[in-house]
Amino acid sequence: MSLVFDPFPLAGTTLANRVVMAPMTRSRADAESRTPTELTAVY
Repeated sequence: MSLVFDPFPLAGTTLANRVVMAPMTRSRADAESRTPTELTAVY
């Protein structure tokens, strides 16, 4: 019995399955203030 493809409740929402993917980029924010930089606007 596999639960991988069964719906999964998480934090008030229901995911269609348990297959997820992490973001494929790094955070583009200033390390000190944690706000977006000019690079974010260009990107």
